[in-house]
Amino acid sequence: MEEHIVKVRSIRSVTHDVLRIVVDKPSGYAYVPGQATEVAINKEEWREERRPFTFTSLPAEDRLEFTIKTYPSRNGVTNALRQLEPNDELLLHDVWGAISYKGEGIFIAGGAGVTPFIAIIRDLDSKKQIGSNVLIFANKTRADIIDEPDFQRILGDRFINILSDEKVAGVAHGIINEGFLKETVKNFKQQFYVCGPPPMMDAVLGQLNRLGVGQNAVTVEI
Repeated sequence: MEEHIVKVRSIRSVTHDVLRIVVDKPSGYAYVPGQATEVAINKEEWREERRPFTFTSLPAEDRLEFTIKTYPSRNGVTNALRQLEPNDELLLHDVWGAISYKGEGIFIAGGAGVTPFIAIIRDLDSKKQIGSNVLIFANKTRADIIDEPDFQRILGDRFINILSDEKVAGVAHGIINEGFLKETVKNFKQQFYVCGPPPMMDAVLGQLNRLGVGQNAVTVEI
């Protein structure tokens, strides 16, 4: 497995528990929007603690960006990432990931599961090919919504939020279920992209199946 040492160029908070980290891009390092790599902190106690994170930068950019949900209450890798400063180093490994754009459709994300879709939607926007794509984004509260202004700008009313733990005027309340999908999605004969916590993904995939969406029309991380 190839390993690349890269310097942190910037780090900032996107939400109360999500970081955006920008690092140098190794020469010849290539990926497709939606793909990921394993990342470790280049410090003695963390080098072997690799975690998968998705690129949220665009492939043509000269630096790499990661958008990472952290867990401050745990003494783990993501909490250590919160302590990083510019010029600290990360270790990157091989590129992998099965989520790639296969045509217009419905993106369904739960929490940090939106990260593969950030790069895909940014890429489509940069090419003026956003078309009629829709993003359904499930979170606990409004404060958890990653990149809300950007998605709103790019997608307009095709950016649909649903919150499980907070009631907000104009925003759906509850969880994604068959009833919500029937109300929100007008056409089930199109592409679907699903990424989120495993229980949420299992539930949504089951719902899509019962609503007549064929397996070949659904893209998930494997």
